[in-house]
Amino acid sequence: MLYTTSLNSGSNGNCYYIGNGQEAVLIDAGLSCRETEKRMLRLGLEMRKLKAIFISHEHSDHIKGVEILAKKYDLPVFVSDTTYQHSGIKLPQNQVRSLHTGIPVHIGSLLVKSFLKLHDAVDPHSFIICYKGISIGVFTDIGRCCNALGSHFAECHAAYLEANYDTEMLENGHYPFYLKQRIRGGQGHLSNAESLEVFLKHKSSFLSHLFLSHLSKENNCPNKARNLFEEHAGKTRIIIASRYEETELYAISAADIFRPVLKRPVQMDLWG
Repeated sequence: MLYTTSLNSGSNGNCYYIGNGQEAVLIDAGLSCRETEKRMLRLGLEMRKLKAIFISHEHSDHIKGVEILAKKYDLPVFVSDTTYQHSGIKLPQNQVRSLHTGIPVHIGSLLVKSFLKLHDAVDPHSFIICYKGISIGVFTDIGRCCNALGSHFAECHAAYLEANYDTEMLENGHYPFYLKQRIRGGQGHLSNAESLEVFLKHKSSFLSHLFLSHLSKENNCPNKARNLFEEHAGKTRIIIASRYEETELYAISAADIFRPVLKRPVQMDLWG
C-alpha cells in the first residue's frame, strides 16, 4: 500500500507526499516548513517518517520551503546539479544528493524514478514512486506530452497530472500576450484538454486515482476541470489538488480503492 496527499498544488506552492507505513518522500517543498508541518499533522502524518525531498525544478513555488525543512529534519535533498546551481538553495553539502535522469533512487523500501519533462526550467524532472508493484506519478509543470510522459503515465496506479488552464479562459483573460504564449507555448503548462488527451491515450486499466494538479487561479475552474474528466473517467476517481489546502490522504493499492484514509467534510470549490 502507498499513501498519498497533495499538501498544496498551484503557483502559490507545490508539495506532494507519498509513502508507505514506514517511510515517505516529498516531491517538491513549495510550502513553508511550518505550513508543511501543520498540514501533515491534520492528516495524522508523522514528520519522522519523511526520509527525503525530491526537487523537480528551480521555480520558487517548488523550492521555497526546502532549506528550513531539510535542515530542521536533516533530510537529504535529491536535485539535479544544474537545478541546484540555478535554484539559490543553500544547504550543507552532505544533505545534497545529485539526481540523475533514469537512475532510480532507493529510499528505504521506496523506489523513486525520474525523467526529463518539457518545461521552461534548466533541468526539469518528473517522478514516479514505486513500492511492491504500486506506482504513483507526479507529472506537473509540463509544456506538452512527450513519449516519456506517456509511457510512465501508463505505469501508474495513481497520478498527479497537470491541468493548468482552460483554453478559453486563458485566451479571454487579463494576462498579457507574452505570458499567455509562455503558458501555452509547449514549454509552459498543460491545458485541461491536453491533460485529458494524456489521460485518455495513456491511462492503464488499473489507474484508480487521478489528481488534477497545478490549476491556475485565474485561468481555470476546478468544477470545469473535474466535470470534463469525469465524463471519461470510468473507474478512475477524479480529485482536485487544491491550491488552498491539503487533499485527503488516499490509500493506493493494486486493486481499485475509492475511499480516502481520512474522512473530511465535503467542501464546495469556491475559487475559479
